[in-house]
Parts: sequence; C-alpha cells; structure tokens
Amino acid sequence: MVSRPTLPSVDPTPSQLLLVDSVDRPGLVHQITGVLWRHGANILTNHEFVDREARRFFMRTEFAGVAALGAVVTELEALLPPGAVVRIGRAGSHRIVILATREHHCVGELLLRHAYHELGASIQAIVSNHSTLASLGERFDVPFHHVPHEQVSRADHEAAVLKALEPYEPDYLVLAKYMRILSRSFVDRYRQRVINIHHSFLPAFVGSRPYHQAFERGVKIIGATAHFVTEELDEGPIIAQGVVPVSHSYGPNEMAQAGRDVEKIVLAKALKLVFEERIFLSGKRVIVFD
Repeated sequence: MVSRPTLPSVDPTPSQLLLVDSVDRPGLVHQITGVLWRHGANILTNHEFVDREARRFFMRTEFAGVAALGAVVTELEALLPPGAVVRIGRAGSHRIVILATREHHCVGELLLRHAYHELGASIQAIVSNHSTLASLGERFDVPFHHVPHEQVSRADHEAAVLKALEPYEPDYLVLAKYMRILSRSFVDRYRQRVINIHHSFLPAFVGSRPYHQAFERGVKIIGATAHFVTEELDEGPIIAQGVVPVSHSYGPNEMAQAGRDVEKIVLAKALKLVFEERIFLSGKRVIVFD
C-alpha cells in the first residue's frame, strides 16, 4: 500500500499551477495526478486536451498543498515521454510593456484594469512612436517613452525601441494598436511573447480606412482578433476573437467606434488567458482552457 502525507482539512496556502505539454500516450492523466497525490497535493481544477492531429497532450492543473515544487517537476520529467515540457505556472506575476501609436482605447482599457488590479500583470511602461498618449500614461503613473520613427530606418528605430525596453525586462509586449510592422529579428527576440490586436476585416479590407470600406459593403458584423505576432503579418496563432452586430444605420464613424469597443474587450480577454496561463501553443493553433 502506498502511503501519502496527511492533508489538512483546509489549506490556507495560495494555489499553484502545473502545466504539461507532451507527446500523447495512454495513462498520462493518471501518471501526472499520481505524482501530485504522492506529494500531498489537493487538486482544485484540472483541464486536459489531446490535439489528435499533432499527437500532443496538454494539461493545466491548479492545486494546493505542495512545498517541494521542484521535486514534482523533476519526477514528472523523468516519468513522462522524452521532450515533455513540465513547468510551474506564474499566473499573476508577469511584467509587460505596451507598444502604442496614437489610438487610446486599448491602452486606456489596459491602464484602467491595471490600476484596479484586474489585468493580472504589471504594466512597466508604454513605448510609442508618437507622443500623443504621453498624458494618458502620466495619469496612471506609468513611464512613457516616445521613440519617434520619422527620418530613421526601421532597423535604427527598432534598436531604439529595444533600448527603451531593456531596463524593464518584460515577459510580454502588448501591441495596443501599434501601427508599425516588426521585423523578423525583433519578433525572434520576443518569440511567442508579443500579442497584437486588430479588426477582423483582414484580409478583405486592407489599408487605412477599413471601416469606410465596410460601410460601403454593408457589413453587418464587426469583430476583433488578438493573436501572437509572427514574421507573417497578422497571421500568428489566434488567442481570442469577438464580434458585435451593426446595422444599416451605422455610418463609418459609428462602425469605427463599435470596432474600438470590441477590440479593447477582446485584447483584455486574450491577455487574461495568457496571464492566467490558460493557453498552450500547438503549431499554428492556440489551445485555450477557459
């Protein structure tokens, strides 16, 4: 008979998070939960999924009552298939920097949520190629860095942006309507750590006046997409999407306002999923445990 530690009736310690990404094989859930059981864990929530196309297994387990977290990881790494990724999550402890241009709606939403401890991460700074939003950063006591792009090459501008980012050591960059295309080398530096938001008209309505094009076509639904940034413009793995209905009574300006409303909500939702460690990347797809 296997003995295990005696658990207290009420565990006052904060919950902990185990994340597993592995080649699939029978018995993984039993093996993983067995390790947690042997270490005295009380499992609070558990989600698992098998991507049958990729033959990958993903599991997110919230638990409490384990002191030796490193021992849990070591035991699982030895037990699971070779190449399995096992880690303890960091929900709520991420550092982010916002990259912005002129539009205020997404930046304002994130700053407001941050001020009321609803974001799930710490905003370290705002970096922008225009000074338009400097006063907004000031109101929330968040450092603002104006890094102008006029009359400089993209390489030089990105070097200046990287220099501004360096002291903050961000876990993620959030492109809150940042209207600059990032180079492959920049993306590679923060691979799988840059999140963007844009309207969902792409690729149908490209250019600087998408809502005028939507109005002319009589569009009835406006949406937004939040995704990880890759070297392929606006084609990275999708984290979250949302739509709102519009009618024939909406002009281009009303459509644009509806677009701003859905963009800020979808971006906030995507960031919540990321910061709570509820997602896994599986090729070009994002597995979401919501």
